[in-house]
Amino acid sequence: MCRFFQAMLLAFVFVLASCAQLPMNDPVKVSLVGIEPLPGQGLELRMAVKLRVQNPNETAVDYNGVALDVELRGLSFASGVSDEQGTVPRYGETVLTVPVSVSAVSVLRQALSFANGDRSNVGYAISGKIGGSLLGGARFKSTGQIDLPTSLLGSPGR
Repeated sequence: MCRFFQAMLLAFVFVLASCAQLPMNDPVKVSLVGIEPLPGQGLELRMAVKLRVQNPNETAVDYNGVALDVELRGLSFASGVSDEQGTVPRYGETVLTVPVSVSAVSVLRQALSFANGDRSNVGYAISGKIGGSLLGGARFKSTGQIDLPTSLLGSPGR
């Protein structure tokens, strides 16, 4: 029994020593860089969301698939997935395109929120996962604000 515990302790020490040798990588940075319309079906809207992925590490990051959720004004707006594969080079960046779907209900909720709230800016949040071989991928979240031109909003009271 004593040899069993010695073997377990030795294995535990070996695992700890192995983990200490692993490089500590910073998470990839993901930001929204563009949105383009796509053909939709029925009451559904489709868009291609472009994401810039930056790798602040000394080693390249392979990715295999992307899942994305988009919120506008704190409300769920769109979601999508892509099986795109590739590599973000060391200290480099790449742009991924993810097709997303927007339901008619989401559009209606956003229209009501826009009509009842501040119209000069729209807060957004994107979150998701970039699939990869290292520990199953990396999760990301990014927030920002879109300032709408006053010429699109019209004068108050209109």
